[in-house]
This record gives sequence, C-alpha cells and structure tokens, in this order.
Amino acid sequence: MNTTEVFLIAMLIIFSLPWVVWRVFNTDYFAPLVVVQIIMGILLGPGVLGKWSPEYYQFVFAPTVVQSLNGIAWWAVMLFVMIAGVELDLGQAWKHRRESGVTAGLALGSPLLLGCGAALVLLQFPGWIGAQAQQWQFVTGIGMACAVTALPILILLMEKLDILRQPLGQRILRYASLDDIAIWGVLALILMDWNRIGRQAAFLVGFIVLGWGFRRLMAWLQERDRWYVSLIWLALCGFGADWSGLHFMVGAFLAGAIMDAHWFNQDKLDQLRHHVLLVMMPVFFLSTGLRTNWAVGGVEVFAAAGLLLAVSVAGKLIGVRIAGRVLGWAPGEAGIIGWLLQTKALIMIIFANILLDKHIITSESFTALLLMAVASTMLTVPMVAPRMARKK
Repeated sequence: MNTTEVFLIAMLIIFSLPWVVWRVFNTDYFAPLVVVQIIMGILLGPGVLGKWSPEYYQFVFAPTVVQSLNGIAWWAVMLFVMIAGVELDLGQAWKHRRESGVTAGLALGSPLLLGCGAALVLLQFPGWIGAQAQQWQFVTGIGMACAVTALPILILLMEKLDILRQPLGQRILRYASLDDIAIWGVLALILMDWNRIGRQAAFLVGFIVLGWGFRRLMAWLQERDRWYVSLIWLALCGFGADWSGLHFMVGAFLAGAIMDAHWFNQDKLDQLRHHVLLVMMPVFFLSTGLRTNWAVGGVEVFAAAGLLLAVSVAGKLIGVRIAGRVLGWAPGEAGIIGWLLQTKALIMIIFANILLDKHIITSESFTALLLMAVASTMLTVPMVAPRMARKK
C-alpha cells in the first residue's frame, strides 16, 4: 500500500475505535468521548499495540504516516489552546478579585506544593528526569502538572451537569481562568533558555507591539473577518514563540489570551471548540499515545501515576476547602468546586507534551502524567453528580 492508503487506515482506526467503545459500553458518565479517545491513543501506542503486534504497529504507524498525523495534531492543539485563551474572562475575575484570588491561589498552590514533593520522590529513582532538565525544572514541571485545571474540558463537563451558565459555574470559570494564566506563566519560566534570552526577549517585545496593533485591527474589523485574521495571528504567534525557544503552544495560548471573547459570537465560539474536538483533536490524542513508554517497567509507571494522582486530588481538595472556610462558602460547595477544578485532561496533556518536547521529563514520566490526567478526569462527574443532587 502507498502512504496515502496507510494514512487513511490510521485515520479510520483513530475515529472509529474510540467512538465504538464509547457507544457500545455507554461510558459517558465516567468517561466522555474525549477521555475514551485519550485512552485509545495510549492503547494504540508502542507500549501496548507496539508490544502486542509490532508488525501491525510498524505497518500502520510508519514514520511517514506519523509525520503526517503530527502536522494535523500540531494545528489542532494550537487551535484548541487559542480557544482556551479566548475564553479566559479576566474582567470578571478582577471584578471579584478577592474571592477569585484566594480560591485560585489555594487551588493552585496546594497541589503544586504536593506535586513538587512527589517529583522529589521520583528524583530518587533513575528514568524520570529528562536529559536536558535541571532538577528545579523537573520538580516545578511535575508540580505544576499536578495543579493544572483543563478549562475547555471543565466547560464541557459543566455543560453536562447543567451548571455552566449558573452563578456557581461562572465562579468556577473565574477560578480556573486565573489558574490557567499562572500555569502558562510558570511554563514560560521553566522553558526560559538563557542561551536564547535575546530571542525570547525579542519575541515578547514583538508580541506586545504587534498585539497592540492586532487589537486595534480586530476592534475595527467585522466579525466575519475576525475569524480569519485570528488564524493568521495564531500562526504568527506560534512561529514566533517556537523560534524564540519557548514553544509554539505557548504562542498559541498568548494569541488567544490577547483576544476579547466579545469579538466573537459565543455560540459560534462554542461550536468551533466542539468541532475542533470532533474533527481534529482525536489525531492529537493518537499522536500523544504514540509517545508513551513503559521502559522502566509497567508497575513502576502505574505506581508513579498513582502517587501523582493522590497528591493532585488531595492538594486540590485541601486548597479549595481552606478557601471555602476563609470565604464562608455554603456547605457542600467546596467539594463540588474542588472536584470540578480537578479536571485535567487535555491541558495537562498539552503541558506534559511540551515538557517532553523540551526533554524536561522522560517518556516514562510522560506516561505516568498521562495516566494521572485520564484518571483524574474520569473521577470528576461521578464525584460531582451525587454532590449536586444532594445540594439540590
């Protein structure tokens, strides 16, 4: 078969297998389709399919096919991260700055500290820290991965629970928005390359100058033109960030964060996010699965994933419960908010992909983080739905 035919076989597998599992086993309550797609990506990777049927794995996921899939995955995740940046509502967070600041700070800081402690434990064993990482980069990166909240998936889950447009849902969005800013800021610090500091400074200065002009242009344009210009802006920011040594996904987030959500019709923005998830992101999940590795041993990887899951869940719940006591929340709110902010899939996977690209973590650490992200996201709805029912 030629490359095109094998590529289409890979696309057939990517889109059909997760959907069949999702529908046949009716997993939507504990594992939405996006989570099933991530799990299927892991199963189709070298650690499972590659070992179970290496000949078939090498045939379907030949280097030329993987290269084509990666191109789609890069653009898909850039679009997704840009949308996450657009959806940040910092105006509302500033309006309620005391409540938002206290909650977001504790919800981020507590799992960050516990995650850093877990990273220090992993440092005592070989095979977890990347070849080009300093210890502080590894520790901070793992700690921040434990603190991440996936804003786009959080929106999807709150839509499912019918609280997105309610006051509680809007509060949670404010907390998650502030944490999102902090996450990308810490990532930029971790990726700071002192050998390329001139390029990185030039990128940031250029971004500020061009961003000022971009905002004026977008305010002047009609909405139908804003959609197209935003894609041009996305490609430019992604290129500039990658050229400077940060990462193209950092550029994608900045491209979206500088945009105002009111420039776009909210329904169309929601549809774009859903369409990107439907049409393109499954390819990203597959390409993510292809990067998993179990070389240090399956038991060790699962043990590391369990440790990371425990500290991330405990840290988030402890931080939010302290915030609830400080701010005088109603009974039961801290549990609901803490479990919803625990949602990690996608943004944490994107975060971990960047750490892997920059050789700050190894494939084994990446696999453990991926398993942790899947497990934490699968816990969200089963833990929140009964609490919501009791509260009502």
